[in-house]
Amino acid sequence: MTWLLDYVKVTDCTFTAAVLCIFFNPLFWNVVARWEHRTRALSRVFGSPYTACYCLGVIILLLNFVRSHCFTQAMKSQPKLEDLDCLFSYYVGLVLLGTGTLFVLSSFLALGFIGTFLGDYFGILMEAKVTRFPFNVLDNPMYWGSTANYLGWSIMHASPAGLLLTALVAISYAVAMQYEGPFTEEIYRQKQKAAKNK
Repeated sequence: MTWLLDYVKVTDCTFTAAVLCIFFNPLFWNVVARWEHRTRALSRVFGSPYTACYCLGVIILLLNFVRSHCFTQAMKSQPKLEDLDCLFSYYVGLVLLGTGTLFVLSSFLALGFIGTFLGDYFGILMEAKVTRFPFNVLDNPMYWGSTANYLGWSIMHASPAGLLLTALVAISYAVAMQYEGPFTEEIYRQKQKAAKNK
């Protein structure tokens, strides 16, 4: 991984913007969602947990568009890796991009908008844990699918900067999963406990 640093200008402002977006996005949605879970402030402001969740979801989508734009600009402003700049690598990247998109879209379809955008933190709980594809293939398929998208995009552009940024995406998602997974499990444990006490 350190050989990538020979090809990447980490002080480039587009690279810095991409790094900031990569780490800010999951931090933002986790902090806001936990705050909402504790206080229900957004639900009160918007008059409904559904409306509040939809608004947060739209903000998360916009932040992800900004992150993807910054990621792409950082790749364009950096040199290419000649060994990756070939038709075979392009097709490998295309396959990764297709696979990642499959995981992201199928996750969204399985969870719906509310399930995808932290509805459980707003008190909007699903009846049961989703276990169909892609959740029967791997845990957190949306995060890994998104990471595969960035990896594929980086390989298609023969971009060492993109590869390094993809590693940062994977790290930021891995950290987010360490916080989200147990917290979400606890929300559903509390739901089951409340149902048993009725």
